[in-house]
Amino acid sequence: MKKVITVLPGDGIGKEVTKGAVEVLEAVAQRYGHSFRFEYGLIGGTAIDKTGSPLPEETLEMCRRNDAVLLGAVGGPKWDKNPSYLKPETGLLRIRKELNLYANLRPISLHSSLAEASPLKPNIIEGVDLLIVRELTGGLYFGKPSERVSQGGKEAVVDTLFYKREEMKAILQLAFKLARKRRGKVTSVDKANVLASSKLWREVAVEVSGQYPDVELEHMLVDNAAMQLVRCPRQFDVLVTENMFGDILSDEASVLTGSLGMLPSASLSESSLHLYEPIHGSAPDIAGKNCANPLAAILSAASMLRLSFGMDEEAEAVEKAVQEVLDLGYRTGDIATEGSRIMGTKEMVHEVKAAILDNEAIAHIMSAYA
Repeated sequence: MKKVITVLPGDGIGKEVTKGAVEVLEAVAQRYGHSFRFEYGLIGGTAIDKTGSPLPEETLEMCRRNDAVLLGAVGGPKWDKNPSYLKPETGLLRIRKELNLYANLRPISLHSSLAEASPLKPNIIEGVDLLIVRELTGGLYFGKPSERVSQGGKEAVVDTLFYKREEMKAILQLAFKLARKRRGKVTSVDKANVLASSKLWREVAVEVSGQYPDVELEHMLVDNAAMQLVRCPRQFDVLVTENMFGDILSDEASVLTGSLGMLPSASLSESSLHLYEPIHGSAPDIAGKNCANPLAAILSAASMLRLSFGMDEEAEAVEKAVQEVLDLGYRTGDIATEGSRIMGTKEMVHEVKAAILDNEAIAHIMSAYA
């Protein structure tokens, strides 16, 4: 199979972790006989410095003509004082809107060998396997007006939380479809006791649930959901929520795995073009020091193999390789515990690639004796 992948390294450690993910994809291509070609584009602060735009038109054109997008991370203090239209995050928000990446999937599962890296007790996090489905192109992050204003001669500010019913319906339907393939439970997170938008969200959730009688629906206020994620996370199967709530809850849920550096994500469009990225930030303080955790980016690449290319076996090979490396005690600093073997970004990537290709060698040996 031949595929062309757009790679947007972005800023900070984005460059290092996407490089690692590309190397792993090349190992997959070698093992399974595929052809992956990579085209590189600019986004975020790096794009601002080189082109004056956080998302150049050339980048968008490249994304649209290729088969999938792999993104690193954007942002950093260097651009904090820029006007809003020249902030790295503006490029990230715009690419989501331009490519209609309406749904962000963030799976949260615990690698058993990383239990000690989590600050939560083992009896709380053991067996956690949940999926956060976040609406990605509406809500406070996109509503207008969003600006500073003067009211009665005094400085004020306004942000607008705006949603259309069909936007809510689309993300809720996806959540129910995904739950049907999992354990059959959807937790719809809102703030319906206060917000008009959440009242409508809850109405639409009930409406959509009628189409999926085999899937259980429960409603949970966002403040309670934040508490329940660290009190009893095993109760959740699929959590679905609006943009800002999903952003916050999924970052909170990273504590279950021990580090943001372990969590992949997939941003889906209604077409076949999807974007994949680790959920961590650009971490400029450690950029270029060979200490970033590449596993979230690598696992995001595995999601690409599965969701964009239908390569289930290849995706499982990557995920198995990551598990094998962790079981051997290899760790980057963010997930290190007593007795683990601490290594850098490049070394961790090397070990994952070796696990993939060693499995290939074992398969050849086994087939020779079959």
